[in-house]
Amino acid sequence: MNKKTTQNGILCIGRTYCDLLFSGLDHMPVLGREVFADGLAIEAGGGAFITAAHLHYLGQHSALLSRIGTDALSNSLLGLLKQSNIDLQFLEKSADAGPQVTVVTIQENDRAFLSRRAGSAKPKTLPLALKWPNAGHLHIAEYATLHEIPGLIADAQQAGLTISLDPSWDETLIHGTGILAHGAGIDVFMPNMEEASAITGHTNPQDAITTLAQHFPVIALKVGADGAYMAYQGEIFHQPAPKVPVIDTTGAGDAFNAGFLAAWLNHASPDDCLKAGIDAGSRAVQMAGGAGKLFSKHPSVA
Repeated sequence: MNKKTTQNGILCIGRTYCDLLFSGLDHMPVLGREVFADGLAIEAGGGAFITAAHLHYLGQHSALLSRIGTDALSNSLLGLLKQSNIDLQFLEKSADAGPQVTVVTIQENDRAFLSRRAGSAKPKTLPLALKWPNAGHLHIAEYATLHEIPGLIADAQQAGLTISLDPSWDETLIHGTGILAHGAGIDVFMPNMEEASAITGHTNPQDAITTLAQHFPVIALKVGADGAYMAYQGEIFHQPAPKVPVIDTTGAGDAFNAGFLAAWLNHASPDDCLKAGIDAGSRAVQMAGGAGKLFSKHPSVA
């Protein structure tokens, strides 16, 4: 049974990070020199959380399927997660899952990331989550998670869920076509242009999405300021992005995923799916952090 027609809950699986966002830099850090930032925002991060938070903002029931540690940073992160009001019933706390941190340095519209992964990506709550009566869809926020949990697609299919995957950039995993074989069974594949190029070898969006469409039923290709493309049933659709003031592009792709999936799961047209994704992404770039400013009023600058 395909639960997409009867259940609206979305499980978002992936690692959750404590994001330290340094902004107002004159230049990016270089070896041997100290750089000072004008601003520091501390936010919950990771594609699974950001997508879940934007889904909740859009009125879609979303649950975070992830792990966090028991250290001081992880405990502060839990407070940020609770402020989002997303469903945390499948969040696992374990000492080996933290601290898991991403340092983001932001200079104008450019960013650099330094991250630490901790422990396994597979929550002990996964079997329970797949049996969640409200679940209709599983969103995998990064290919690295699928790589660590190779049976995830089969288990989700067995549970009757539709499945989406954002490959998310990982230098050790993104290059080549291995992801296409390992992603067999994915319903919606959601790369950005840099990721699509690394996978297909094409730098043109039309060529890249045409290649990817040979492997997945639906492709949502994010091309930044140029908007997004969708491949579906042999056709390619495109919607441009509006010009908006950009504060921070962190999590914009994950926000797009939320808007797109909310529309797709409600059987919207391809153009409306793209517009919904672009609207969510445009909202995200106008605030610091991927999702924290959607709901909370907590202090973000130290």
